Amino acid sequence: MLLHVHFVKVDHETLLIVGSLGVQLSSAYASGRESTTFIEMSRIKDIVINEAIHMQTIIYYLCILLKDPAEPDGVSSVVPLFQSSKPRLNCLVRVYRSCQEIMGQTR
Repeated sequence: MLLHVHFVKVDHETLLIVGSLGVQLSSAYASGRESTTFIEMSRIKDIVINEAIHMQTIIYYLCILLKDPAEPDGVSSVVPLFQSSKPRLNCLVRVYRSCQEIMGQTR
């Protein structure tokens, strides 16, 4: 049980976008442990709202599309955001619009 709390139970997640630098993703776990990932803006193709079907429900999630270095118009991978908190679509739309506004200023 203690291992579950330390490695799995996420207390909160944050997304920080600095238009000229990149995107920082942070997760704080219930145990106090934190995990941070930084993605350079030059590697980011776009941020989108995607949908998935799980059982009998549609799940919406925000994700970062990473550029494919071999093919300029291609996508090499997808990085899902807010995996643990699973915000509703209306919250995702607000975050998406803010992301696009910040990223639009640097393009």
